[in-house]
Amino acid sequence: MAKEEISTLPDDAQRRMFVKRMLEDVRALERMINEGWIETGVRRIGAEQEMFLVDRSLQPANKALDLLKHLPKASFTTELALFNLEANLLPLELKGDCFSAMALELTTLIAQARKIAAEQDTKIVLCGILPTLDKPHLGLESMTPIPRYLQLNNIMVEQRGGHFKAMIKGLDELQTLHDNVMLEACNTSFQLHYQVGADEFARAYNLAQVVTAPLLAAGVNSPVLLRHRLWHETRVALFQQSLDTRHEHKVQRGVRQRVSFGDEWVKDSILEIYRDDIARFRSLITAAPDESPLDMLDRGEVPPLKSLRMHNGTVYRWNRPCYGINDNGKAHLRIECRVLPAGPTVADEVANAAFFYGMMTSLTKEYGDVTKLFTFDDAKSNFVAAARYGLHARMKWVKGKAWGVDELIQKELLKHAREGLKAQKIDSSDIDHYLGIVSERVASLRTGSQWAFDSLASMGEQGRAVDRYRALTATMAANQEKGDPVHTWELAHLPDKDEHKDSFRTVSQIMTTDLFTVHEDDIVDLAASLMEWEHLRHVPVEDHHGHLVGLVTHRSLMRNLSHGKAGAAQPVTVGEVMEKKPVTCTPETSTLDAIQLMRKHKISCLPVVRDGKLAGIITEHDFFSLSATLLERWLKAD
Repeated sequence: MAKEEISTLPDDAQRRMFVKRMLEDVRALERMINEGWIETGVRRIGAEQEMFLVDRSLQPANKALDLLKHLPKASFTTELALFNLEANLLPLELKGDCFSAMALELTTLIAQARKIAAEQDTKIVLCGILPTLDKPHLGLESMTPIPRYLQLNNIMVEQRGGHFKAMIKGLDELQTLHDNVMLEACNTSFQLHYQVGADEFARAYNLAQVVTAPLLAAGVNSPVLLRHRLWHETRVALFQQSLDTRHEHKVQRGVRQRVSFGDEWVKDSILEIYRDDIARFRSLITAAPDESPLDMLDRGEVPPLKSLRMHNGTVYRWNRPCYGINDNGKAHLRIECRVLPAGPTVADEVANAAFFYGMMTSLTKEYGDVTKLFTFDDAKSNFVAAARYGLHARMKWVKGKAWGVDELIQKELLKHAREGLKAQKIDSSDIDHYLGIVSERVASLRTGSQWAFDSLASMGEQGRAVDRYRALTATMAANQEKGDPVHTWELAHLPDKDEHKDSFRTVSQIMTTDLFTVHEDDIVDLAASLMEWEHLRHVPVEDHHGHLVGLVTHRSLMRNLSHGKAGAAQPVTVGEVMEKKPVTCTPETSTLDAIQLMRKHKISCLPVVRDGKLAGIITEHDFFSLSATLLERWLKAD
C-alpha cells in the first residue's frame, strides 16, 4: 500500500501517451472485473501512519531525509514536507488478533522512528495539525527535494492562477494566502484500507461514505492551525482549500475540487469513480509509459495499471478507490478511508480502525443498500458537521431521523460494530479493548480536539500564545509516549518553572503579529491617534499588498512636531514623517541577533518581514517583559 513512484515527463508526446495508457488501464480494469480477475472472498485491512518531526522547541524539524537514511525503506517513506514522515503497515486479514497485531506494528515502527529521531535531537508527534506550526515553516525550502513534488507544486500554482487561499471560521477566524501547496503539509493522517470484491464495491463504498461522519466525529484531532482555534477537524477544510487548483471562472461554474466527498452515490462499479475523475481532472503528473495492460491480460498476466493509479493519486476523495496487486500476485480493490487524523495515540488510532471495520462489516447486512435509507446530501452534510463540531454534531441517520452523534454512536453504532467484528471472528479481548476505548471517549466527549480546546481554555491568557501552543504540543508528545488513550489525559498547562530556552530562540517565538498599521497616504494624525489609543511607540507602514514601506515611531513624530510640520496648513501624511528604510529582521532571526541589531543601531523595535511583507514586530518592551518573567521565575526558584 506504499505510494507509486512518479517519473515526470514534460514532453507533450509522452503526456499524450500517458493519457492513452490511462484510458487503456480503465478498459483493462473493466475486462478484469467482467472476467473475474479481481480477488474475492477475503477481507484484508491496512493502514498508513503519517507523523510530524519536531525540534527541541517543538517546532517543525526538516529532518525526514536524515531519518530515512537509518530507517527500513520497506516501511518508511517521504511526505510532501521534510518535517513529515510516513510509515506503511503490512496488510492483515480481518480476523483473530489483527487489531493487536496492528497496534504492535504501529508501536514498533513509531519506536524505531523515535529512536533515530532522538539521535538527531528530534521528536515524533502524532496529530492532525501540529499546534506549533507557523507560516515561516511552509516555504519551499521545507518541501522534500524530489522532482515530482516540485513539479506538482508548479503545475498546481499555474492552474490556480495565483495564491492559494484559506479561510476557515471556528472559535477564531483564519484568513491566509500562500504562494505554494505547502499548506497541505500541515495535515497528517491515519489512513485505513479495506479490501472488497468487485461485485460488492459499490455498496461497500456507499456505506463507507455514510459511516465516515460518525467515525470522524469520534476521532477528531485537528482543532488548531497557525495558532487559530478552528474546526474540530480543521484538516477537512484546510486540505480542500490548500489543493484547490480552480481558477475563479471554474469556481463560478461550480467545478468540483480535487479534494472532495463526492456528489453522488456509486451505482454499480468502481469504474464510475475512475471515469468521473478522469473526465473532470486533467493529469498533473505522468509516469513513464509501460506495456499495454491489454497485451498483458492477453498473456494471462496481471497488469499494474500504473497510469490509472498515478492519476488516482492526484484526486483526493475522502474515501478513495484503490487498485493493487497482492503479494500473491492477485489483483484486488480497496477503499482507502482518508478522513482520520494522526493520533492522539496508537491505542486511539487502532480503536478508530476497529470501529470503522466493525461498522463496515455489520452495516452491510443491517442496512443493505444505503442509498435507499439515506440521501447523498444527508451523508455529505453529516460529514461536514462531524468536521466542524466533532461529538457535538447532530446528524440525520436512517430515514432522516435526527441524532446527536454521541448518542448515535453509543446507542446504535458501537453495538453494530461489535456484531460485525464478532462475525469476522475477531478476538473478544480485542473487541472489548478497542471498542471500549471508543465508547469511553464518546461518553466523556473527550476527543483529541476537545482535549486541546479544553486545555487552551484552561490556560486562558496565561503566558504568551506561543507558550500555550508549545505547552499543548509538549503535553501531547509526552502522553503519546505513555500510550494512554486521550480521554484519560489531564489537561495541558503552562509549566510552573519554564526551563525551555528553546521557547525564545528565534524572533518568530517572541514577535507580535496582531499589528496596527497605516499607509503612506494616511494623515499623520491617524498614526498619532493609534499610538495614543493602543499605547504604542511604533506603527509600521505597509502598502496595499502588505509590503513594509516604513515605520512611524514616537521619536519621528516628536522630531517632525519640533520642525513645525504638525502645524502646517495642509494635513501632513505618514509618508512625510516615517522612517523610510527601517532596520528589519526575519522570523528566523535568532533572538540574540535581534538584540545585537537593536543595540548596534540604537533602535527600540524591529519590524519583522518575510519576502518583503510585514509579518510582525519585536520591540524593547517584548524583551523587557521576557526578561522580567525569566528573572521573576529565577528569583522565586532560589
